[in-house]
Amino acid sequence: MLSIRAARRFLLALLAIALSTAAAPVGASSLSRGTAAFHRGDYIRAFRELAPLAERENATALGLLGFMYEHGFGAPQAYDAAADLYARAAIQGNPFAQAMLGLLYDKGHGVPQDFVLAYKWLNLAAARTSGRERDAYARFRNAVASKMSTDEIVIGQRLALNWAPAFPAPALRLSH
Repeated sequence: MLSIRAARRFLLALLAIALSTAAAPVGASSLSRGTAAFHRGDYIRAFRELAPLAERENATALGLLGFMYEHGFGAPQAYDAAADLYARAAIQGNPFAQAMLGLLYDKGHGVPQDFVLAYKWLNLAAARTSGRERDAYARFRNAVASKMSTDEIVIGQRLALNWAPAFPAPALRLSH
């Protein structure tokens, strides 16, 4: 079993992999600055750069801020805030946020403990990535599956199979 320190290092490495493969959305310069600040350990600047992007539902920014809240990096440790941020990014199809949300469901941090939902989100994350990232998410999913009945696994697989990303609706512009 990994120590908490080793598990955090592993999650940070996964985060770096996930961010290196992310597409550059609108606001990429703020995202780049926020990501760079995060990796330097300048969490105050990372928060300042990423928060406005998260308010506009940028999935990568939401995932990073979720990680900061989950682990208390530059923000108070708050599992409920982390779960909310991860969920907002996960429903957009962000694999990192899906995996982190799955891990929160596995432990019951910020959300009720629910192995079926943990399995669903980890399964989706594994299916949407490749390489070491996919292997890690599949290992997490399989660890959750070891706590589940066959029927629960089937339900989790069905939930993942029937899932589709939901992107935030564009802001309405009212003309006068």
